[in-house]
Amino acid sequence: MNPLVEFCMSNLAMGAYETYDVLENDPNIDVLEYDCLSHCSLCAEKLYALVNGEIVEADTPEELTKKIYAYIEENPLF
Repeated sequence: MNPLVEFCMSNLAMGAYETYDVLENDPNIDVLEYDCLSHCSLCAEKLYALVNGEIVEADTPEELTKKIYAYIEENPLF
């Protein structure tokens, strides 16, 4: 079972698409996008994604990518 990373379509448009693109090409991560993840106030302020149901946020796409990989490493599924 791969880690699941979920993105909001609006947040992708705000800059998280770079992170999405990197993760989408990683065969060890499942990536999904939704119209809305219901975190609108966070979405308006920062880039974020849900990683296995937990919020990971950052100011830049590069930082978001690093934080997502760090979260996955620190919180294995098994």
